[in-house]
Amino acid sequence: MTDPTSSTSTVTAQRPDGPPAPHPDDEAARRLDRAHVFHSWSAQAHLDPLVVAGGSGVHVWDHAGRRYLDFSSQLVNTNIGHQHPRVVAAIQEQAGRLATIAPSTAALVRGEAAERVLAHAPAGISKVFFTNGGADANENAIRMARLHTGRDKVVSHYRSYHGNTGAAVVATGDWRRVPNEYARGHVHVFGPYAYRSEFWSTSPEQEAERALHHLERVIQSEGPASVAAILLETIPGTAGVLVPPPGYLPGVREIADRYGIVLILDEVMAGFGRTGHWLALDAFDVVPDLVTFAKGVNSGYVPAGGVMISEEIARTFDERVFPGGLTYSGHPLAMAAIVASLDAMADEGVVANAAAVGREVLAPGLAALAERNPLVGDVRGLGVFWALELVRDRASREPVDAATMGRIKAGALARGLLPFVAENRVHVVPPCVIGAADAATGVEILGDVLDAVAADVL
Repeated sequence: MTDPTSSTSTVTAQRPDGPPAPHPDDEAARRLDRAHVFHSWSAQAHLDPLVVAGGSGVHVWDHAGRRYLDFSSQLVNTNIGHQHPRVVAAIQEQAGRLATIAPSTAALVRGEAAERVLAHAPAGISKVFFTNGGADANENAIRMARLHTGRDKVVSHYRSYHGNTGAAVVATGDWRRVPNEYARGHVHVFGPYAYRSEFWSTSPEQEAERALHHLERVIQSEGPASVAAILLETIPGTAGVLVPPPGYLPGVREIADRYGIVLILDEVMAGFGRTGHWLALDAFDVVPDLVTFAKGVNSGYVPAGGVMISEEIARTFDERVFPGGLTYSGHPLAMAAIVASLDAMADEGVVANAAAVGREVLAPGLAALAERNPLVGDVRGLGVFWALELVRDRASREPVDAATMGRIKAGALARGLLPFVAENRVHVVPPCVIGAADAATGVEILGDVLDAVAADVL
């Protein structure tokens, strides 16, 4: 699909006197979707999905030429942006050479992808088990931890999301866990969340100290010898971009070591540039035993994920069969996308760009928005990984309702901004390649929308 702003575009141009005329392909896409596609996490009857026909960089558009600045990165995964030419070319070249092969074989592109991933791994991690995405990465990390320790229980946060498969969705802490609780051995704790502290804390240091005390007491009460793993998102993403306070993650590492527990850090959303670091854990002085990843490793151009495995845990399976596998583990097209994505990110300074845009545009821009707009209760984030928590009243911190969030989403789309909204939050999560000007434009649009909604509802 051609970029509709290009002089050679074949997409219907925006009319000067209003929105573009309806396009038959948009109507067909919507009709076929509603007739035949069953959507995730949704009641199906009243859906009205946005039609997307193409994309380039930080923009997407429909068949009629309506153009949107992507402040969602879709599901916070298109870190390198849409249709990056090096990644597209690598997939095409690999498809022409070898489109698929069994995971039991040795394929050069798979080895190269593992090498590229491990170049950004913490010390002591030397192997990768490739999966099809983040959920099955977490499934297999849990399996490795249980087999390595001979224990069963997995401790994770209530405010978390780890995927929509058997154990991963039960490790998840939010509402999606409840109708899916078929897996065994899962225990949940409250993690640090200073804005809505469960621990009556008055400082980040106190929040970390009390959250760690709570975690250790739960482990002691469950029986440390029964706990195989602590599974945490380095920065909980879907739950609200909850940047951990100083000392929390190193403290979790100390607790895990004290009781012989495997520490798994879930970097599926936070990893590969999102926070302005190659991995989010790089900012927190912590070395886990297992790291799960997906999304940003190749921006979802072909589904891929994996588990980075410490040397100690990998040795567990030197003479013992690892009872897990996937038909498409290390799929050549996905591996080619990983190699091209990570090479392009390194060559083009994408991670440094995410850090700079976060520091110089998003952080001050969102802080200024929060200062003037009474709907904004809290702003938090790193790099291009931010959330605005919206409240009806700053004193009580009562969340805004779903109708208000619906108005915000509709207002953003009407102004050409594709937002990521969850519960009472707007997540500001553009691709890591976004420039300062586009980032500032997105913040300005979001501010205009929130100002208009605040004037009506408060």
